[in-house]
Amino acid sequence: MGLVIPLEDSKRRASASLEPLLDLVAADMQRVNELILSKAGSNVSMIPEVANHLISSGGKRLRPMLTLAAARMFNYRGEGHIKLAASVEFLHTATLLHDDVVDESEMRRGKLAARMLWGNQASVLVGDYLLGQAFRMMVEVGSIEALDVLSTAAAVIAEGEVMQLSVAKNMSTTEDEYLAVIRAKTAALFSAASEVGPIIAGGDRAMRAAFRSYGTNLGLAFQLIDDALDYGGSQADLGKKVGDDFREGKITLPVVLAYRRGSDQERDFWRRVLEKAEIGDGDLEKAIGLIRSHRAIEDTVERARHYGSVARDALAPFPDSPHRNALIEVVDFCIERAH
Repeated sequence: MGLVIPLEDSKRRASASLEPLLDLVAADMQRVNELILSKAGSNVSMIPEVANHLISSGGKRLRPMLTLAAARMFNYRGEGHIKLAASVEFLHTATLLHDDVVDESEMRRGKLAARMLWGNQASVLVGDYLLGQAFRMMVEVGSIEALDVLSTAAAVIAEGEVMQLSVAKNMSTTEDEYLAVIRAKTAALFSAASEVGPIIAGGDRAMRAAFRSYGTNLGLAFQLIDDALDYGGSQADLGKKVGDDFREGKITLPVVLAYRRGSDQERDFWRRVLEKAEIGDGDLEKAIGLIRSHRAIEDTVERARHYGSVARDALAPFPDSPHRNALIEVVDFCIERAH
C-alpha cells in the first residue's frame, strides 16, 4: 500500500544518500559505538539486556552523527565530541523506551518493543538509567554551554511528551498545536545534537545559531516524513507496521489535514476511530483513502520540504566542505524517504 510522491528535483532524488556522512564520521562513530556499549553496561543484568535490545536494533544513529560532523566541520580535534555524541544517542534511546510505554507500542525498529519483553517498569527504569549515563558523559566533557544545550533539550522533550498527551485522541488539534509537539519531541534533540558541535569547537554565536536552525528544521522535516510514511509507506521504511500511529490513536499532520478538509460524515469517522478508539475491519484502509482523497500525505511532504529548505539555507553561508555538503545531503535523504 505504498504511495510514490514525486519530488521536484529528480537529480537530487537519484543521488541523496547518508553515505557521504557515514564515510566522514566512520572512525568517530566506531568510538561512539564502543562508548555506548560500555556505558550501557551495569552489574544489574537487566539493564544491559534491555538497553542493548534497542541499541543493537539497527537505528541509523543520525543524531550523534550530526554532532560528530558539526564538530569536525569546524576542525575540532579534541575528544569531547565522542562523549557528546554518545550522550545524544542515550537521550534518544531513553526517549524511545519511554515513548513505547506511553504509546503502548508493540514494535520498535522491526522488533518487539522492550516493554513487550521485559515490561513497562523495566523499560522506564532503564530509560532513566541511560539518561543518567548521558548526563555523566556531558559533565565529563567539561563544557557548561554544551551541558546547558543538551539538558535544556531533555527538558523540552519531556514537555513535548506531556503536550502530546493533551493532543492524543483529540480531533480538535490544530496544525500549529501539532507542530509545537513535534518541535519539542523530535526537533529539539536534532537541534541540540547539531549545536553542540560548534560549541565544543569554539564556534561563535552565529555558527551556533546556524546549526541550531539546521537541526530544528531537519528534525521537523524528519518527523513530518515519518507521519506521511505511516499512511503511505511500507513496513521496511518505518521499522514498524504501517498504520501504527492510527492504531495508537495518534493525531499526526495527515490526520489533522484530512479531518479539517473532510465532510461531517468523514469527521464522525475520525472521531469514532481515534477519539473513541472504536476501530473495526477496514477502518485503516478507509483512513488511508480519506487521507489520500484530501491530498494530506502530499501536503505533509510539502511542509517537510519547506523545513528542509530552511535547514539547507542555514548552512548556506559556510564555505564549501565535505562535512557541510554531507550535512546538506542528509536533509535530502530524510525527505526522500517518502518514496
